[in-house]
Amino acid sequence: MSTSGGVLKAAAWLARADGGGPPVRIPRDPAREAARRELSKPAYHQNDPNWLMRALNKFLDWVGKLFSAASDATPGGTVGLLVIVLAVVAVVVALWWRLGTPRRSPVSAAPLFEDRPRSAAEHRAAAAAHASEGHWNQAVQERMRALVRALEERALLEPRPGRTADEAGAEASRALPAHADRLREAAGDFDAVVYGGRPATPETYQRLTDLDTEVEYTTPALTAASGATR
Repeated sequence: MSTSGGVLKAAAWLARADGGGPPVRIPRDPAREAARRELSKPAYHQNDPNWLMRALNKFLDWVGKLFSAASDATPGGTVGLLVIVLAVVAVVVALWWRLGTPRRSPVSAAPLFEDRPRSAAEHRAAAAAHASEGHWNQAVQERMRALVRALEERALLEPRPGRTADEAGAEASRALPAHADRLREAAGDFDAVVYGGRPATPETYQRLTDLDTEVEYTTPALTAASGATR
């Protein structure tokens, strides 16, 4: 039923209010109220859009007005606005590609060794296998474990299952002061890869491999309480 039909029906009802005689002149407000009551019946609203469609229509109207206003204010009109939007998108994509996904700051809270005890040689073999397949994250992890396990095997570090990479680097620096900075850097690389989500690279793995090799053949700066040498 259309809106105009409802108004006519309300007017006809008012015309018959005195039993079919001549139309009765009534004030405007009562007539408006009678028409409002008639048009509020569900029969007149069966095809009305639901709340979601109404909200979507309002949103699209707002976007259209915003786009129109931006086009009027931009040199070149719609074409100029489109060029600006494409330029902004290109900059965002370039930054995302260059910087990568934002990552959390590395936090070394988990132990360095998570599975059964293995020798330094086993960790080195595992690292080499991962590196040969281009699995740099795993290769870096295993090489760091090999470095720490080798220090434990030489009694430069006391074996401790719950030790973190940061703790291992700090403790090893006392016996190997010449390598203190590189040991801390290696621990930082391990934390960034394992806990910070930063992908390892061949260069990261090579730095750790070189450090492991050098430390293996470095004479520690022992004190009376440092323990035995390799």
